[in-house]
Amino acid sequence: MKSWILPAMMMAASPAMADIAYVSNEKDDTLTLIDTDALEVLQTIDVGMRPRGIIFSHDYKYLYICASDSDAVQVLDVATNKIIHNLPSGEDPEQFALHPNNHHLYIANEDDAVVTVVDTEKRDVVAQIDVGVEPEGMAASPDGKWVINTSETTNMLHWIDASTQELVDNTLVDQRPRHVEFTKDGKTVWSSSEIGGTVSIVDVASKAITHTINFKIPGVHRDKIQPVGVKLTNNGKYAFVALGPANHVAVVDAKTYEVLDYLLVGRRVWMLEFANDQKLLLTTNGVSGDVSVIDTDDLKVIKTLKVGRYPWGVAVKP
Repeated sequence: MKSWILPAMMMAASPAMADIAYVSNEKDDTLTLIDTDALEVLQTIDVGMRPRGIIFSHDYKYLYICASDSDAVQVLDVATNKIIHNLPSGEDPEQFALHPNNHHLYIANEDDAVVTVVDTEKRDVVAQIDVGVEPEGMAASPDGKWVINTSETTNMLHWIDASTQELVDNTLVDQRPRHVEFTKDGKTVWSSSEIGGTVSIVDVASKAITHTINFKIPGVHRDKIQPVGVKLTNNGKYAFVALGPANHVAVVDAKTYEVLDYLLVGRRVWMLEFANDQKLLLTTNGVSGDVSVIDTDDLKVIKTLKVGRYPWGVAVKP
């Protein structure tokens, strides 16, 4: 177990109540822990093979980890930072969403074209739902009514009724949808399309696209502009979109859908997560093996932190 911790003196210098960011390192089979107040790496933890999507339980007692090449969803006890058991995940889990009830976990099984629903308390499979080819992105609506899956090859959003665990509708979007995110009020969905180079704004009531956002970065070929992760501020002011090998994060006005700015970060920026009451945004930069920290008030990158090889997912515990 190659776990290491910074010297006690350095740890003591960190505020006791600091947010801790957990970053999954896809090619190192590890998690890197970051103190988001001190902006320092605290610890590295061994996990299963090729960790990608990670998410906390709503009470922050557990961290769920998609160990894709281990065909497992691992459960990490946050109090000890140790893996305590695996959940029955199906093959090649990549991303997931946790229902507001805190125990139904919806897992995208990329190789099987299904979404597996697991009861995290009973540790058994509740349902397996056939979806499109290469399912990836997952999101649960704030009211718990809907769960959405994106299928990379079918180019659709699949709408799952969480009360019946049945697929009830589909929305066609641009090529290779990667990530999906509900607004805080649950009325709208933002869906990124990696190869299409766009973000679709979808009305939840009609399940229809109401707006499409395009991106253009001076000096960057359009083929490199590949939207992946999306995060929305709770106040409805901004949306941040990771643009993959374009190495930028787009800042979008969440009301008008106008692109306001492009922030240069590390290479192949993938996923995003807020820390510190959304004052900071962390980005995982796979090829450069680091995390960029963005000040969301000033809209500037303020620090870069080296982590493991190919950081993929990021989740923050307050």
